[in-house]
Amino acid sequence: MSRLAKLSLATTVLTFLAVTAGGLVRASGSGLGCPGWPKCYGRWIPPANVHSIIEMTHRYLVSFSIYAAIAVLVSIVLWHRNERFTFRLGLAIVPLFIAQAALGAYVVGRELVWWSVVGHLALAMVLIATLIILTVHLSAGAPKPQTHTDRSLIKLLVATGVATYALLLLGSTVTGKGAGLAYRDWPLMNGTAFPSNISQLLPGLQFAHRVVAALVSVLAGVVVVRTWRTGPGVVRRLGVLLGSLFAVEVVVGGVNVFSRLHAASVTTHLAIGAAIWCTLVALWAMARRTEIETAEPPRALRVSTAAGNENAQRTEMKTKVGAYFALTKPRIIELLLVTTVPTMVVADRGLPSGWLILATLVGGSLAAGGANALNMYIDRDIDRLMDRTKNRPLVTGAVTPTAAFVFALILEAAAFVELWLLVNLLSAVLAVSATAFYVLVYTMWLKRTSKQNIVIGGAAGAVPVLVGWSAVTGSLGLAPLVLFSIIFYWTPPHFWALAIRYRDDYAAADVPMLPVVETLQGTARKILLYTLILWAATLLFYDVGGMGDIYLAAAFVLGGVFTYHAVRLRQQATPALAMRLFGWSISYVTLLFGAMALDQLVHVH
Repeated sequence: MSRLAKLSLATTVLTFLAVTAGGLVRASGSGLGCPGWPKCYGRWIPPANVHSIIEMTHRYLVSFSIYAAIAVLVSIVLWHRNERFTFRLGLAIVPLFIAQAALGAYVVGRELVWWSVVGHLALAMVLIATLIILTVHLSAGAPKPQTHTDRSLIKLLVATGVATYALLLLGSTVTGKGAGLAYRDWPLMNGTAFPSNISQLLPGLQFAHRVVAALVSVLAGVVVVRTWRTGPGVVRRLGVLLGSLFAVEVVVGGVNVFSRLHAASVTTHLAIGAAIWCTLVALWAMARRTEIETAEPPRALRVSTAAGNENAQRTEMKTKVGAYFALTKPRIIELLLVTTVPTMVVADRGLPSGWLILATLVGGSLAAGGANALNMYIDRDIDRLMDRTKNRPLVTGAVTPTAAFVFALILEAAAFVELWLLVNLLSAVLAVSATAFYVLVYTMWLKRTSKQNIVIGGAAGAVPVLVGWSAVTGSLGLAPLVLFSIIFYWTPPHFWALAIRYRDDYAAADVPMLPVVETLQGTARKILLYTLILWAATLLFYDVGGMGDIYLAAAFVLGGVFTYHAVRLRQQATPALAMRLFGWSISYVTLLFGAMALDQLVHVH
């Protein structure tokens, strides 16, 4: 994939996130969280309330998408202006973005009148379809009508896409007119498939929505079967994705009714609907560029015995499951969870509900796993250059990049919905925002450009304590911010010590980790500095967090041992001493947060 294709893909993803955030704005009632436009109450940083933050997040995502689109257009004008189809698509996306932003301002100005919101969604779907077609075109090359493409499949995809587009707009109209609960049962309507009150506006809208949804489901089922039977690899995988998305969408549609239009399920419903539209557009674009098989594979190629085939399938399944599990970096997730549960104990001043702890851990694990998978997806080019990472699933080919990307997005979506439904909205927003920061700020920007990469990027790893605190209290304050600072200042010495050990790896991959761009003595000096700041932050939490003597003693002793290791490394900067400090740093954070929990539990008892 060329750089321009990657930039176009990034713009598509940002646009999809902006659309999803727009759905969250509407579902959570945050559309007027910032009455003015483009600023929020006259400033760029929104007030510290959920509705303003959600609305301003949507606006910032739209802004980032516009900047990325401008970069795509500039690249096309400079280097691809002689490619007619590419040039036309490039010229189309920026005006579409500008029109979308102007329509967004109009929507706010009209205070979310329903038809303006529907128009906003309609234009957004056209915009994202244009971006997908451009991305596929840049990745797969120009269409080749002379090849044996399946014309009937392409026509089927067009029909399904048009029906899906109509369904999206009809669903938006149902929401805008308040017809979402015209029938409070599902899948029937007032206990029957054909209710008697469909002549009325709201029941009629809901009835039409369900009928069109059933029609689109049938069309999608035919698409899935056709692509599975005759499509090559990428078309077949997109077909499977389409079927999976539709299955989940049907379930979420039912959840909408049973949850009485809970904002989490409504937002998820829109996001999956947009993903279905995106998949259909990608399928259409790929089907026009790919030869379609028309015959079954010869019998001679089949596995000779059923037993051998079954064993091979079992082995392949185990390998595949293990590869997906490895994508989440489970050892890192364990470390994040070690900090979350004690934080919840401190916030509760006792032991919180077991169900709340479980829900928070599951949601946090899903979010962290998705972030780690996205990290591997982006870094797969440099992972193959480093001994420490050369056996990762995307390097070995155990998982394809597309599958890893989709897997990561599914984990993030599941994390957000699970935390919102079972914990609270603030925890869900914090968890997903940590992923966005880790991927966009650290992985895509700082990691390859700045020696301060892990200092700033490490903030993402400190967010789980905020998630744990907000899960219990529903808010934040000074105490959780000091806890955040503890993990923030712990991360650099922890990671730099490991980077000393793998200094040559990072140098080979041209990643400017501190031990690569500075001397080992200089790195050790900064490790000592951050260790001392960390020690001070842990002692500060004694007062700010209202902790007892058990915690104070643990913070003092553990910080002293950490400093001892840092001083030894400063005196003699060797990989062996660096790995001792790295090993202790893991024990340190486990023991420190364990002492926090023990301190509070003993106090309560």
